[in-house]
Amino acid sequence: MNFDLTEEQILIRKTVRDFAEDEIKPAAAELDEKEEFSVELTKKMGELGLFGMYLPEKYGGHGMDTLSYIIAVEELARVDGSQAATLAAHNSLGIGPIYYYGTEDQKQKYLPKLSTGEYLWSFGLTEPDAGSDSRGTKTKAKLEDGTWIINGSKIFITNGSAPISLGCTVQAVTGTSDEGRKIFTTILLENGTPGFDAKVMHGKMMWRSSNTSELYFDNCKVPESNLLGEIGQGSKIMLSTLDNGRLSIGAMGLGLAQGAYEMALKYAKERQQFGRPLSKFQTIAFKLADMATKIELGRNLLYKACWLKDNNRPFAKEAAMSKLYCSEIAKEVADEAVQIHGGYGLMKEYDVERFYRDQRLLQIGEGTSEIQRLVISRYIGC
Repeated sequence: MNFDLTEEQILIRKTVRDFAEDEIKPAAAELDEKEEFSVELTKKMGELGLFGMYLPEKYGGHGMDTLSYIIAVEELARVDGSQAATLAAHNSLGIGPIYYYGTEDQKQKYLPKLSTGEYLWSFGLTEPDAGSDSRGTKTKAKLEDGTWIINGSKIFITNGSAPISLGCTVQAVTGTSDEGRKIFTTILLENGTPGFDAKVMHGKMMWRSSNTSELYFDNCKVPESNLLGEIGQGSKIMLSTLDNGRLSIGAMGLGLAQGAYEMALKYAKERQQFGRPLSKFQTIAFKLADMATKIELGRNLLYKACWLKDNNRPFAKEAAMSKLYCSEIAKEVADEAVQIHGGYGLMKEYDVERFYRDQRLLQIGEGTSEIQRLVISRYIGC
């Protein structure tokens, strides 16, 4: 077993870490306070080559492996969950369905422009009454004279209404089977289509400078050629996309935990109580030791899942395990990091306060921790 990263992966880690420290960190707190999505930072991430990292060069990508992409997300999340969310949602949920299931014409039309940071694409699955139960989708699409007519709504959609949002992959009900079951189909819908309204959601506790949206479809008309995959393949497309997305959420949990741990370690070495640094008290030292251990375990599990995917091996179980474990340790590490900071950890002038808020979505988004346990239990034969 070789746990060493390649020279390219080491360079990616350093490059993204330097970018996050130099460009994102100085702006993160203010963007969070203002709930402001940064077009500038998004474009800079594009200039760095972080969008479409795993796509072949003919589609505007860089042909990198999954682990390289996950390392990039991890390093962004180490500094700011919002910017990591923008990248992760776009690469995994936005680009993924088009790349894996689109026609060649669709790939050529969308992927090159979605690999630059100039535009974003979103993933329209969640609805007010369809969260963990993705088959509760009520949005409908009807094919009439070569045109899809879409009606319904989506909620909690990342990158759906940013100034540079280009469109959304929408799951809709397109009929009923002979057994009475809904037929789900995915359709590509561009922002600006008449009848399509995308609204920014404000008042979030976390990821306040990422773009989260409500989407409304009122007789939206798109060409029949905007069908993604085949009619009735929608649920398969959306759920398989979530398998890939779980790796990036795992990376966000891992990166956040790493960042919170580093803050706690630094503070514990500097803060003096009873005449010595906090880090010299066994209670605090043991907390830090537990945090470091959890992070190491999370990294090994996540990187193994990436290795499986890159070697064309089944990885869905390990992706669910990685998402579950890394999001849970993000919660535990962030909580202990605040505890080590004491009262200062509750103040916005300390970044650990933002990390404590940002971690909370990780146990909910792209499949709750409960759903991950359900997925894992099925894979182990329960």
